[in-house]
This record gives sequence, C-alpha cells and structure tokens, in this order.
Amino acid sequence: MRTRRTALHRAALAVVTAGIVAGTLAACGSSGGGSSDAMKAHGPITIWYSNNEQEVQWGKSMVSAWNSAHPDEKIKAQEVPAGKSTEEVIGAAITAGTTPCLVFNNLPAATGQWQKQGGLVDLSKFSDGAKYIEARSGDAADQYKSSDGDYYQMPWKQNPVMIFYNKAIFAKAGLDADNPDLSTYSSFLAAAQKIKDSGAAPYAIYPAPTSEFFQVNFDYLPLLAAQTGGKTFIEDGKAAITTDDALDVANFWKTVYSDGLAGKEQYQGDAFADGKAAMAIVGPWAIAYYGDKVQWGSVPVPTKDGKPADQVYTFPDAKNIGMYSSCKNQGTAWDVLKFATSKDQDGKLLDVTGQMPIRTDLATTFASYFSSHPDYKEFGDQSARTVDDPTGSNTIAQMQALRDAYSKAVINGSGSVEDAFKAASDKIDKLQAQK
Repeated sequence: MRTRRTALHRAALAVVTAGIVAGTLAACGSSGGGSSDAMKAHGPITIWYSNNEQEVQWGKSMVSAWNSAHPDEKIKAQEVPAGKSTEEVIGAAITAGTTPCLVFNNLPAATGQWQKQGGLVDLSKFSDGAKYIEARSGDAADQYKSSDGDYYQMPWKQNPVMIFYNKAIFAKAGLDADNPDLSTYSSFLAAAQKIKDSGAAPYAIYPAPTSEFFQVNFDYLPLLAAQTGGKTFIEDGKAAITTDDALDVANFWKTVYSDGLAGKEQYQGDAFADGKAAMAIVGPWAIAYYGDKVQWGSVPVPTKDGKPADQVYTFPDAKNIGMYSSCKNQGTAWDVLKFATSKDQDGKLLDVTGQMPIRTDLATTFASYFSSHPDYKEFGDQSARTVDDPTGSNTIAQMQALRDAYSKAVINGSGSVEDAFKAASDKIDKLQAQK
C-alpha cells in the first residue's frame, strides 16, 4: 500500500493542472459527455491504474479475469504514465486527445475541471448509468454528482482518515494508551500538552504545514466534516468557512500551533513513524504501512464538545473512476467499469489493498473480511460517514484560497482567523460564480 505521503506527492502539482485546463477552456468549452455511437461500441479498450503495488496487483488480476471471458473486448492496462502528478498527466492527455478509456485514479476535486474541458463521459447517459452508481454507492453517490446532476465519475474507493496514536508515547506521557480521551477539543489539547510537557515526543501531532491545496484534506476538512455532521467548505453553492463551526475548527488548530503542539516547518520524513509526533491523521493504508514499526491505536477525529464514534464524519481521501471522451468503445468501457466495481471485485480490492469500496453496507457486505482483519473494522465503520471535496470546475483554486488563509492565520498565526477566512470566503464565492 502506498503511503499518504507518496499519494500526496503524486497529487502535489495538481494545481498546475488548473493552469493547463484554464488554458484550454476557450477552445474546449464542451461540458463533456459521449457520443451515442461510441456509447454503443464494443471492442478493445485501454485503462490506467495507480502505480502503488497493491493496486497494480488487483488491477492485473481484474484485467486477466475480464480478458479471459471477453477475447474480443480485451483490456490493455498500464500504470498512469510518469509525471509530476496524476492530475497533470490526465489534463495533458485530455488536451492531446490521448486519454485511455478508463482511469482508476481520479481525484474527485479535479472532476469539474476535466468535465469542463470536455474530457469526461457523462456516465448518467448510459441507460443504467445513474441507477447502477446509486445502487452500489447509495447516498454517498450524491456528493460525486456534477452541477448538472449527472455523474462524470464513478465513486470507487476511499481511505477515511482517523487519528492514529502511538501507544508507547502515550504511555510514556502518562496517558491511557488503550482508551485515550481525544474526543473533544479540550481533551485533545490537554493530552497534547501532556505529551509535550512530559518530553514523550517533540510534538503531539505533525500535519504537513506546507501550502499545497490538498493539505486541507488532512487537517482542516476532516475536523470540519466531523464538527458539522458531514459538511465541507462549500454548501449550497456558497463558501461555508465563516460559520461558528468552521471557525471553531480553525481556531482549534490555531491553538495547536500557537502552543507548539505541532511543527510549523516541513518535516523531511514521517514524523509519526520516527517518533517525532505522537499522533497522525491517516487512512487505513497506514495499518499495513506502519505495521509492527509503531504500536498504534486509532480513534475518530475530535469535535468541539465530543460525539459518539458512530456519529463522527471525516474526509474520505477517495479515488474514483473516470471514463474519457476520446474512448471509441465506450460500451465495453462501461461494462468493464461495472465489472471492476462488482461485489466480487470490490471484495478482492478490499482484500488486496485494505482500501474501502464506496459501497452501501460495506461492513455487513464484507463482514467476513472485517472479522478476520479486526484492525480495519473501525475504518470500515467510518467509511459510512465521509464527505469529499466539491466537484466544481474551480474546486482546486477554491481549496488553494482556503489553504492560503489557513497557512497565514492558523499555522503562522498572522492576523485573526475570522479576517483571513472571510477574505478566503469572498474568493471562493467569486470562483464559484465563474462558469
């Protein structure tokens, strides 16, 4: 399983894609879709999947199973071509008309850009498109709809983030290592201060303090989702970062930084694995990655006053599947997409990668997996309560505006959170008004 650090490195320059897309919008004003002829066409297709070891293993197995049963509609598969980021590679391929039929690594936040660029097929145009997506993913599918109400991405898999904590460091700090109280802001801060004061670790937690847009997904937005009961930073077409809840989350993190409980400089390595931080915000990939290197436990992210674990939302760190409009045999591509997201293949994906298919009743559908892999059970339960980034055409730029305000007021403590977030809110709304 790839680490979050590796995954984020691959997304690090996705903001560059915004520039690539912006430069092509004048020439490519289409909102995407697919020709009816192509949607009915069958034949060989090409797909791309992520380059992490476990997903490659699953992908090769899935392709082999399909090809053995469909000799006239074979899949040619490869890892996403090397580049500064998956998003940059896809954006450039759309411009050049060289995209594959399917990419099993789509960042939801980039969907609106690619849709506006005319690069994505509207999956709702297939006769069973929306019905299939909603039957598999249930209510979770709604957040992946585009502004026109259609689906330009197939909700596929997620890595819902939680708090990992180092049991040895907690014990050294005099905290309960088996059942720590981290559920409220006050209890989290008290535990964090005890870690620092005891010298058990230099920092309580060490989110990446860098300025890339996607970093809000691993500090601010998980706690916003938790505090608001499942909302993100844009609601009903308007920025939602100046509400009491949104500001409470930001001011909580500001206290973390101002009290020296988190590092403000980029750490060259993994602060949690290296014992420099007692906690980390991570997804289920971390179970295999940290393994026996860290004696860990996991709990939901905190909320201001505390909520039962079964009511806490978080960020899903999802990757979805896109079908691209350059595909000539979209009929086959749709059949492959459904095959790859079937119950059987979802079970294999879960077993091989530990990542959570975006599927209704995941915990009961794959009860035997969670019974034999108890470390993953909390993440399986958490996967029912996640909220992703918006899917608008300017989402990445909007996230950057939010991150800039967060970096200034929260991490660096320059000025008030309220003023910085009000200015960011105005930027987000202006971007939202652009079509």
